[in-house]
Amino acid sequence: MHFHDNQRKVDYVLAYHYRKRGAHLGHGSPGHSLAVISNGETGKERQAGGPGDIELGPLDALEEQRREQREEFESNLMAAGLELEKDLESKNQGSVFVRIHAPWQVLAREAEFLKIKVPTKKMYEIKAGGSIAKKFNAVLQKLSSPLQPKVPEHSNNRMKNLSYPFSREKMYLYNIQEKDSFFDNATRSRIVHEILKRTACSRANNTMGINSLIANNIYEAAYPLHDGEYDSPGDDMNDRKLLYQEWARYGVFYKFQPIDLIRKYFGEKIGLYFAWLGLYTSFLIPSSVIGVIVFLYGCATIEEDIPSKEMCDQQNAFTMCPLCDKSCDYWNLSSACGTARASHLFDNPATVFFSIFMALWATMFLENWKRLQMRLGYFWDLTGIEEEEEHSRPEYETKVREKMLKENDKSVDDDEDKLTWKDRFPGYLMNFASILFMITLTFSIVFGVIVYRITTAAALSLNKATRSNVRVTVTATAVIINLVVILILDEIYGAVAKWLTKIEVPKTEQTFEERLILKAFLLKFVNAYSPIFYVAFFKGRFVGRPGSYVYVFDGYRMEECAPGGCLMELCIQLSIIMLGKQLIQNNIFEIGVPKLKKLFRKLKDETEPGEADPEHSKHPEQWDLDYSLEPYTGLTPEYMEMIIQFGFVTLFVASFPLAPVFALLNNVIEVRLDAKKFVTELRRPDAVRTKDIGIWFDILSGIGKFSVIINAFVIAVTSDFIPRLVYQYSYSHNGTLHGFVNHTLSFFNVSQLKEGTQPENSQFDQEVQFCRFKDYREPPWAPNPYEFSKQYWSVLSARLAFVIIFQNLVMFMSVLVDWMIPDIPTDISDQIKKEKSLLVDFFLKEEHEKLKLTDEPAQRSQGGGDRSRRSRATSSAPSGPSPTGSRASSASQHTNV
Repeated sequence: MHFHDNQRKVDYVLAYHYRKRGAHLGHGSPGHSLAVISNGETGKERQAGGPGDIELGPLDALEEQRREQREEFESNLMAAGLELEKDLESKNQGSVFVRIHAPWQVLAREAEFLKIKVPTKKMYEIKAGGSIAKKFNAVLQKLSSPLQPKVPEHSNNRMKNLSYPFSREKMYLYNIQEKDSFFDNATRSRIVHEILKRTACSRANNTMGINSLIANNIYEAAYPLHDGEYDSPGDDMNDRKLLYQEWARYGVFYKFQPIDLIRKYFGEKIGLYFAWLGLYTSFLIPSSVIGVIVFLYGCATIEEDIPSKEMCDQQNAFTMCPLCDKSCDYWNLSSACGTARASHLFDNPATVFFSIFMALWATMFLENWKRLQMRLGYFWDLTGIEEEEEHSRPEYETKVREKMLKENDKSVDDDEDKLTWKDRFPGYLMNFASILFMITLTFSIVFGVIVYRITTAAALSLNKATRSNVRVTVTATAVIINLVVILILDEIYGAVAKWLTKIEVPKTEQTFEERLILKAFLLKFVNAYSPIFYVAFFKGRFVGRPGSYVYVFDGYRMEECAPGGCLMELCIQLSIIMLGKQLIQNNIFEIGVPKLKKLFRKLKDETEPGEADPEHSKHPEQWDLDYSLEPYTGLTPEYMEMIIQFGFVTLFVASFPLAPVFALLNNVIEVRLDAKKFVTELRRPDAVRTKDIGIWFDILSGIGKFSVIINAFVIAVTSDFIPRLVYQYSYSHNGTLHGFVNHTLSFFNVSQLKEGTQPENSQFDQEVQFCRFKDYREPPWAPNPYEFSKQYWSVLSARLAFVIIFQNLVMFMSVLVDWMIPDIPTDISDQIKKEKSLLVDFFLKEEHEKLKLTDEPAQRSQGGGDRSRRSRATSSAPSGPSPTGSRASSASQHTNV
């Protein structure tokens, strides 16, 4: 963790791979001789074999160029005040680590420049509100004490330091006991990273910052160090080890997360992600409980469901029309008894209530997140932080440079060196065309699976042995195909979205990230939900009727819903895709792939010539250990996984009330899985200060609003809720659902079946004159046979009316909840006001103390003078204000400000 003098901390590490010309080896034992120490004050050794020894080959020339660029960049870093140390390049080829230390002067200067808030000497107690609130909090704390992680941050959270942006002129405000430990490791590395980002290198085409140099392969990696090993033996404790023991193990899944320690170690951006994930997971508990109750209600009332009883009653003997041409026979509706009973588990009045509850749940979750975000912002001193000025991305700089070189002959002004919409137009056009192609590809695959279902169903119907299980076989295999395709396309679309964002050439990293998120979300959303949308809203809608079916190809009819409706199939589709996606992505992609990468890199390092160093491998340094870890690539994959899951939980919850339960079980594991990944498998990320979760909140809010519309249509169109209500209150003789099944089935005269579509070798005992099919159509004996009946139009109008009422009612209730819950908790807004007044009082007190200290020596020096000098001073006093007076006036001016 320190330089070889065991005094100066290593705040940041730059790594690069070198390759020497020929076989000229340097002298000195590897890992001990230092090439650059503390701004180059002691022995910089020259390597054997100067540039003029042998003729340079193309690779040697490139390596020499990179070495010169590194030397210039490192000398610029030293000019900025940083202290560097690195080992000699003593082998043919290998990795070199440049250790960087920021001395106090640099830390103080940069902290002032970045306006980093630091704690002052003043501490104050955070009031818990009224006496009832205090008692309630005390009881709550006692009850939840076994669930609290054993970390120092949780021991005393009722006291808070006043914070103020660091200023070298106001050092007396801060409680600086030891300069080395005043700034924590995350802040120190953040300061060094800011210097690295803005340090230029003229030999590398005036590129700005370490990111450009890494992009050009001048350096291989740049990262801050972890605080030691997480599994080291002994009692010596560091933040990383503490996080591992109290957070990043599956054994502590029941405990709360140590959010303050996560934020201290990883920075605010990652701290906010885990706080959001924790709140989302805890909010899934009540929705899971209600979902289980709704499911149990369906199980309890299954025997009382009149329509499923009528379908299962063999005495009714509804003779149904054949499901396919020629090979399919007439069949009894009672044979679909199991499907009808299973449909009731999810298609019952309780699911309507659950849909309304989940829409309000989504609003409550987002409102509570806004409140928690404000609370964390107050405790983490994020209130009032300014957006940091971002540096241009390396690709953007390269593009601008290319444009300037092209237009150099045309005398381009300095103002025109930025990329205009004309420069970006090819990229935008490529984006539009590619996204359109990807969405079309997804729809084509969905259509391909539909064709597979239709053809497989027709093929299985030809065989008597497989005819009875056609629907189950086709549904199960089609869903598995959909799942595999979704998982494969997910990975492809992630890479495509990144490539499309790169060709847009966004200027800053934040713009790049936002555009990447939008593209990836759009593609993955369409990919994950298009098969589900098909089953929910399109399957069985364009079938036609007996005698006039819609055919996809010759002899292949469009597929129909099961006799109990499409809701059961929608439930199966949703559950398999959701569970499969979670299990496979968690177990294979998140656990297996990183381990394989680590193993591959380890094997590569072992077989690399000139790398082996037995003495060094026995006692590796922290920078060696961290270099072998996976690089941190951002939070986008973590958020994306959870956002897609949030869609599964909210969008089609009317068809699958158990979705929150499976999401909760997944997230309990996901929190610890992500924690373990960050603590043990990834290099330490740079600490990034941010006030919120950014564009992800807008996406969540959009999904929450969209879910209201989707659930309204699922209840109205996919389920039988509305047809049942219409029958019960408009057509039933006794106000019950008796006769509902018969009411939903239309008659068809089998003599009107097209030639060649009649069943061959019918097994029915009696000759069939009329068969039934599910639709609201006029009977064959009516004046307008097979036209839509009056019942059809009344059900359709009821469905549309329900969608409008449901949507407006739920939206109104959501807005009401939003209005009732303030975004800023009252106690936090009071504390922010209190903190401001305390800060002013503290300032005045400290200024007064400072004035006393500066005035005392002046008074003593004045006491030694003669009376004539004092009289002259007195006589001249009216003509100009005294120093004390001027200071007092400046203090009063400060108070006014």
